[in-house]
Amino acid sequence: MGPSTKHETVSIPMELLLLSNSTNYGKTMYSHAAQAFTEVAADRPVTFIPFALADWDDYADRAIAAMRAFGVTATSAHRASAPDRAILEAEVVMMGGGNTFRLLDSLYRLNVIDGLSQRIRAGTTRYIGASAGSNVACPSIRTTNDMPICHPPHFDALGVVPFQINLHYVDADPLSTYMGETRDTRIEEFLEENYCPVLAMYEGSWLRVCNERATVTGPARLFERDGCEAFDGGVDVSRLLHLTPSFDGGRRPRPGVTGV
Repeated sequence: MGPSTKHETVSIPMELLLLSNSTNYGKTMYSHAAQAFTEVAADRPVTFIPFALADWDDYADRAIAAMRAFGVTATSAHRASAPDRAILEAEVVMMGGGNTFRLLDSLYRLNVIDGLSQRIRAGTTRYIGASAGSNVACPSIRTTNDMPICHPPHFDALGVVPFQINLHYVDADPLSTYMGETRDTRIEEFLEENYCPVLAMYEGSWLRVCNERATVTGPARLFERDGCEAFDGGVDVSRLLHLTPSFDGGRRPRPGVTGV
């Protein structure tokens, strides 16, 4: 097996909400998960992080208005005099979606990766993420669907859950004539190289972590090297919180390494 990731354990008490997407068709932003959202926020002020999109002002305005609609008060980190301090002192972080590479690169540039991860795992900061914001909660961003439009120093992310997530998951259409890779194929390729389960969540689904309990609401699939399990929601996946993932264990040739 390859070297293990930087973050190998999950500390308690953690409060996490990881959404597959920000907006369900025909609904307003975050409203499909409003009850879970307010449960995690728990009347605390939320610090919104808009760095996955290019237009921070517009994104922050829309997200803050959406949260206000179900009683959550938020400000945006980009409007603080010291965005890094605003993130590291936040009671609740809402990590917005967009491009995962741009978001992770921004977090590295602000030098908040380690500090934020420690606060979340210690229970000091509660964490809500959507799409790219959920991707960066994983040990790595290797299972994002996004193009690498910029180059973060590492793929290592916050690591507050010890498994990977794939978001906006879609089933392959058996009637389609499309000859490219399906989402399943791409996840299976990841598992050929890495020993780390991948929780694939459909649109409208989310993962809720409360202390040592993790549950999925909505349809999802769990991919592991020995197969894939599908479930409709309300499923307890707490066992995943106690895994130790390992990366780069594939059979590709490497300098100085013999055998297969």
